[in-house]
Amino acid sequence: MTRLTRADLDAIPAYVPGRSPADLARDLGMTEAIKLASNEVPFGPLPGVVEAITAAAAGTHRYPDLAAVELRDRLAARYGVPADRLVTGCGSVALCENLARATCLPGDEMIFAWRSFEAYPIVAAAVGATAVRVPNTPGHGHDLTAMAAAITGRTRLVFVCNPNNPTGTALRRTEIDRFLDAVPETVLVVLDEAYREFATDPDVPDGIDTYADRPNVAVLRTLSKAWGLAGLRVGFLVAAPEVAAAVRKVTTPFSTSLLAQAAALAALAQEDEVRRRCALVVGERDRLAVELRKLGQDVPESQANFVWLPLGDRAAAFGAACEARGVIVRPFQGDGVRVTVGTEAENDAFLAAAADAL
Repeated sequence: MTRLTRADLDAIPAYVPGRSPADLARDLGMTEAIKLASNEVPFGPLPGVVEAITAAAAGTHRYPDLAAVELRDRLAARYGVPADRLVTGCGSVALCENLARATCLPGDEMIFAWRSFEAYPIVAAAVGATAVRVPNTPGHGHDLTAMAAAITGRTRLVFVCNPNNPTGTALRRTEIDRFLDAVPETVLVVLDEAYREFATDPDVPDGIDTYADRPNVAVLRTLSKAWGLAGLRVGFLVAAPEVAAAVRKVTTPFSTSLLAQAAALAALAQEDEVRRRCALVVGERDRLAVELRKLGQDVPESQANFVWLPLGDRAAAFGAACEARGVIVRPFQGDGVRVTVGTEAENDAFLAAAADAL
């Protein structure tokens, strides 16, 4: 049979979503299972979001605003940046893809830490770029010195995930300053800050405030996590005007849907509630880390809404043991297990399962 698709795509790992809690509950004969695998917030939609979606639904026979002008302008005002430097998209992961399309041709290089966000190697392969994975430090964070040393004349894009997914570790300003000073101006550095709202260390910089005015830096954010819109997929980037314009050219038209735009506008009006919810998550995150360390685990400090257990080759077995207790976590076999922070009761159920599994 004649092959109609690219042979190199066979080597791309599929993105694996967290298992459905309904499926696990059915398999175990339980009423419900607990999902702590996908870094969602556990508190439901923000006030006003469902109402905004309902109202917008009456217009779903029409295309949404292509440029998402009202949302773009609201975000620009919220984050203090000119509107021409801001681009919205279908979640920040779609903007990762668009940045790759806008910067890389086949054979160009894309650098990222590993382990980091599992979409990065998929994005690189999809555009025919060479993925250059730089191992994390023994502390499970980015090795920026090694990443800078890995840059060659073929490097076009560098992803820096801060805080890092899945380890939760975060880079401080002095480290990032030194790294950016070492990166050639011909290389675009993307600060992926999907979990920025959960960072509490004052030395972890806000990329938009600190670096977005650099010509070769783009900053990614999402409303999927702290803002509770995971099911609607809204992300945005802030970059130099010429970078933003190039990204717009390769963005799928109308990719930020009508309902997503309406929900995002409603969510952005609830900033005080977002802060309150983030504080609850942070409190539970720190409690989880303390309790897991009592179980003998070398849990690194997390600045995100999850914790990391560096279990190596025991990761899959630990994940299976938790599922047997009705708790879904995210194992990365050979590296570790990522556990999303849930409600107090959900976290207690996980800790009980973890105590048995460990």
